[in-house]
Amino acid sequence: MATAQTLNRFYPIVPDLDWLQRALPAGIRLVQLRLKDAAPAEIDRQVRQSLALCRAAGCTLVINDHWQAAIEAGADWVHLGQEDLARADVAALRRSGIRIGVSTHDEVELATALAIAPDYIALGPIYPTKLKLMSWAPQGLDKLGIWKARVTCPLIGIGGITPERAPGVLAAGADSVAVITDFVTHADPDARLREWVAWAGL
Repeated sequence: MATAQTLNRFYPIVPDLDWLQRALPAGIRLVQLRLKDAAPAEIDRQVRQSLALCRAAGCTLVINDHWQAAIEAGADWVHLGQEDLARADVAALRRSGIRIGVSTHDEVELATALAIAPDYIALGPIYPTKLKLMSWAPQGLDKLGIWKARVTCPLIGIGGITPERAPGVLAAGADSVAVITDFVTHADPDARLREWVAWAGL
């Protein structure tokens, strides 16, 4: 199982290989590749290239959803939403030595995640987010404290987090903050990434 020290407290999420190449020079040490609506061959290509780039840069790469591609590429981490967790071959992932992070929103999902002994739990959205239409209301900081008391693995806060909000998210119980919209939609994404890296002390 991962520890809080395994995961950096700034956890950026990038939508593709191009964004990863843009983010790595900022000095990130942990990143999730969240590929959507890509053909299988393109998924495999981007996963393999992203893994090579991250390993060369000393950055931990987490593959979102595409667990088969992660196994085939020899990745170290995957992140699974609840629907993906239901479809994934967790035993195959474990045999491959891949660590698993899981998204949660309520008590039922938390119990489902904890049943596989995950390497981290993500809770969100903590704040309102513009990234996508969410069926879940903002969870709030108090719920982070509740989740923290329930888990023994690292806890990730996600959703609407900015550098101004991040200290409060950590103080409420999160070990790391996952961020995408704040820098992807920023007027100067590269500067914003550097700001996050400085905040994280990297």
